[in-house]
Amino acid sequence: MASEFHKPSAAFVGASWIALFLGVGAYCAGLWNAQMQLNEKGYYFTLILYGLFAAVSLQKSVRDKLEGIPVTGIYFGLAWVSVAVSILLLCVGLWNATLAPSEKGFYAMAFALSLFAAVAVQKNTRDSRHDYTQKEENL
Repeated sequence: MASEFHKPSAAFVGASWIALFLGVGAYCAGLWNAQMQLNEKGYYFTLILYGLFAAVSLQKSVRDKLEGIPVTGIYFGLAWVSVAVSILLLCVGLWNATLAPSEKGFYAMAFALSLFAAVAVQKNTRDSRHDYTQKEENL
């Protein structure tokens, strides 16, 4: 039984991109305006970049496995560990930060929104590309 793929709707694609820009934009704007040392800002900025890469990499690996595309166990495991480590490092950083609880919640929610949106954007991109590839094969 073959899987049926459908191109994502324009509304979902747009909402995913907006969520990604809002999450990353809010997180970075918060860092820009934060009253913390430059090394702390660098730590949190590096975490968002690492988390985004790890989330997209994990989503791609999971999707590849579902579609029968070979994925090495070490890479698949590394992708899972990377997502977990980025979240853990954010939690440790926020736990030890001298920020108001509302600021800590802001960074945590912006981080979570960004990771979720990055996965959704990657999925939409893959689904759109898969649909295009299927149409070419049928011609």
